[in-house]
Formats: sequence, structure tokens, C-alpha cells
Amino acid sequence: MSVASLLTSDPLRAGLALSRRLVRWLTLGLGYALMLVGAVGAVLPGHLGAPVLVLGLVITLRASFRARRQFIGLQRQHPKLLFPVRRLLRREPEVVPVSWQTLLRVERMMLPQRIRFAGRTRRRFRRR
Repeated sequence: MSVASLLTSDPLRAGLALSRRLVRWLTLGLGYALMLVGAVGAVLPGHLGAPVLVLGLVITLRASFRARRQFIGLQRQHPKLLFPVRRLLRREPEVVPVSWQTLLRVERMMLPQRIRFAGRTRRRFRRR
């Protein structure tokens, strides 16, 4: 939209377009801010970083076509890493299974097999 078209067109329509653009930019800013807070919170002790990060990602992906395309590109390049995120972005997210599978994956990466505890603990509870 150019300045000349703003001057000659209907002022109500121009104001509406400007307000939509402003709301979109504010929504993107909120999404990016939540993602930043979530990334910092995920590193710090506690468990509130990941949900805030996912909420920021949802807001950003809904507001930005460019961010959506980048996310799809990353999803195609790294499907194993982003599959849990995709499961959390669904309408009815599977939070407990995603958290459990992430715990198992991190445990497998970090701990030697003789001291892994999550799988054994789950099997003990399932037998009762």
C-alpha cells in the first residue's frame, strides 16, 4: 500500500488495513517474546520454560507465513527433533506422552545403560 493510495482511497479502509497490520506485528512481537522467555526458562531450573516456548511458537506460527515456512523446512530437515513439538502444537496436545518420550530420549543420551531408571520405574508400576 503506497502513500498515494492511502490519500485517494477510503480513509476507513486504510485505517482498517493499518490496524490489522499493527495487530499482526504486535502478535508477532508477543510470540517472539514468549519464545525468548521460554528458551531462557527451559535452561533455568524448573519446568515452565517448555510450555511458554510452545505457546510463543503457536502464536508466532499463526501470525507469520514466513515463520510457518521456516518451521516446515526445519521439520523436513530434522523430523526426529521436531516431532514432539508438532505433537504439542495439535489442537488436543498429548503432553504426558511427549514429556515421557522426551525424558526417555534424554536419559538414553546422557546416562549409561546400567544407571537408567525411567524405563525400569515404569515397568515396576505397570506390574502392580
